Amino acid sequence: MRLVSYKHPKTSEVRFGFLFDVQVLDAAKGYAAAKASIHGQLEAMPSDILAFLRMGETAQHEAHKLCAWFTAHHHAPIGADAVFPLEAVQLCSPIPRPVSMRDGYAFRQHVETARRNRGVAWCEVFDEIPIFYFTNHLSVTGGGDVFVEDDHLKQLDFELECAIVLGKSGKNIPAERADEYIYGLMVMNDWSARVLQMQEMQMNLGPAKGKDFATSLGPCIVTLDELQDRIISTPKGNHYDLTMTTRINGNEVSRGNVKDMAWTFAQILERVSYGVEVHAGEVIGSGTCGTGCLLELNGSKVFTPPLWLSLGDTVECEIEHLGILKNRIQHA
Repeated sequence: MRLVSYKHPKTSEVRFGFLFDVQVLDAAKGYAAAKASIHGQLEAMPSDILAFLRMGETAQHEAHKLCAWFTAHHHAPIGADAVFPLEAVQLCSPIPRPVSMRDGYAFRQHVETARRNRGVAWCEVFDEIPIFYFTNHLSVTGGGDVFVEDDHLKQLDFELECAIVLGKSGKNIPAERADEYIYGLMVMNDWSARVLQMQEMQMNLGPAKGKDFATSLGPCIVTLDELQDRIISTPKGNHYDLTMTTRINGNEVSRGNVKDMAWTFAQILERVSYGVEVHAGEVIGSGTCGTGCLLELNGSKVFTPPLWLSLGDTVECEIEHLGILKNRIQHA
């Protein structure tokens, strides 16, 4: 399944739905129309994606039944305001307000290159524990315009990442079982204001203002059953063979693969959940892939003079099978 949050074209209400190629099926209204036919077990399907995730496996099973029914009926209209052409709606972040949002640091190529470019020695801690930090879960955007202030434009950067969404709660989750808690994957762009970031991180605490103004997620959450032929199973959790690219104004600048993560999402989740209850609807990013930001590319002299993002630039972060997250830089 491909789960989205979309803005209703008439009311502007943000609602939970399912993406089918060029159509969006409203989850609540679609379920109401199909309930008798699919012998629905829920009183109603929520119109909010977080409410849906918190309902757990029963609701997720019912969603699969609804999507199978809709596909079998050849995506035919099933009632007023239940189905929309994709071009008629605005896709928001699949989870407009995640319960929390952490970002990892799992791609060795990016970490090695970035440290070398800064003249900083390798840190053995990278191989000992999966590193992550908390970012601002209340400044999330989907595709579309990203609004920035003047100081953000001082060496404004993108970061190409993959993110997971948790589908159930747990604590002290071993890596061997952690993939059971992952509901789906999506594209993530961790926008970064490098001048702000480098200033504050001289105090060895952060990042904060260099990151907290925007993180983009989308275009949809792809459930793991859609990715079975791209999963590489290991004793330490799944890797995902999914090509990652970024284009700035149509020109490719980054290329990587989710499978190149040195730590699996399962291992990251094991670390995250140690002594802490995690919940459905939490988001965890992979960290930047190799070549996945201008800071790394500029330090490697790929661009001379250095390239940074400017007002009006379009950034497309794409992960194979997960879709394209397209944003444009605008002044706040």
